[in-house]
Amino acid sequence: MPDEWIDKDTKHKVVRLSRIEGNSNLSFYFHNNPFIGNKMVFYSSSKNPASDQKQEIYSNNSRNKQIWLLDLTTFKSEQLTHQSSPMNGEIVHNKSGNIFYQVKDSIFCVNAHTKKEQLVYIFPADFKASITTVNADGTLLSGAWSEDKEKDLFRKNPEKKDYFNIIYEAKLPRTLFTINTKTKELKRIFTDSAWLNHVQFSPTDPSLLMFCHEGPWHKVDRIWTINVNTKEIKLMHKRTMDMEIAGHEWIGPDGKTIWFDLQQPRSVAFFVAGTDVNTGKETKYALQRNEWSIHFNISPDQKMFCGDGGDPGQVAKAPDGEWIYLFKPEGDHFVSTKLVNMKHHGYKLEPNVHFSPDGKWVIFRANFEGIENVYAVEIKESANASSISMRN
Repeated sequence: MPDEWIDKDTKHKVVRLSRIEGNSNLSFYFHNNPFIGNKMVFYSSSKNPASDQKQEIYSNNSRNKQIWLLDLTTFKSEQLTHQSSPMNGEIVHNKSGNIFYQVKDSIFCVNAHTKKEQLVYIFPADFKASITTVNADGTLLSGAWSEDKEKDLFRKNPEKKDYFNIIYEAKLPRTLFTINTKTKELKRIFTDSAWLNHVQFSPTDPSLLMFCHEGPWHKVDRIWTINVNTKEIKLMHKRTMDMEIAGHEWIGPDGKTIWFDLQQPRSVAFFVAGTDVNTGKETKYALQRNEWSIHFNISPDQKMFCGDGGDPGQVAKAPDGEWIYLFKPEGDHFVSTKLVNMKHHGYKLEPNVHFSPDGKWVIFRANFEGIENVYAVEIKESANASSISMRN
């Protein structure tokens, strides 16, 4: 494929953002902000010889998975980390340019501006946990701790279809915690005999932390918040019918609304819904079966949404849902525009859509070229496009 092309089915321009020859490249999970100004943080891994095959394979679980920084104007990428051990963490504080990640029990930070890298924190032997988020002013990291018994269940059941019910039914304790990036103080803030997951700080309120009760969505009231100072806990959406599901939640850029995928009931009626963090008032936008997406997201100006679609094997059982979508609210429903035909993409790799900082592009990851790469599709049709540069 060339570096850019016009999707013949949608008439929208698609640009390959990751142009590192021979590497497998992945953009961030949908609710993790990857942007620092007009640059985007992403992961890249180079080719690795397979131990039991002659052919070369790509693996983003490999030891050479590293953090890179992409300039969305020039499409030039630079490598920021050179770790010899596997890492995890998609945690960017866009105001400072600090990018946090974890290697084993150690938390590191690399700054996108200075390229300086430093050790932030080492977990104590009796509290081996993982960080997943940084708060709005960059002073706190957070995540969830689980006991060794749970970690062992994950090791014995590596596939989601196997571990999802097992971990939920185990009802093992999990603990939410914070780490002060300046004082290095670790605080345990909440423990429950539930699978606490998807821990996300508000982008505007440094004290507000969102988390979920993970598990089969039709069995859990999933979306919760906690004030890390007062420890006040709130349920953000209460299920109202049998087999109702709500999930894949994220907080809007102004911090006022928690948005989520809502089905009432599961696989029948589809919505993107939002709960006001302060008042609890809910907003719902209906969408069609084919428009349902694994993940949704909202534009920086909060006037548009996007979705990454899904194959017929997903919860919606959509016969024609393999598209990157743009959604515009109209009354109580969405009006959709198809941006990219994803029929050659394998949805085991979830596309995880993001709007670009200027709101003019939808960024996603895909494997339709035979290797994982990061792409952007222009929201305007190609006839109106004046440049492939993603300038603000």
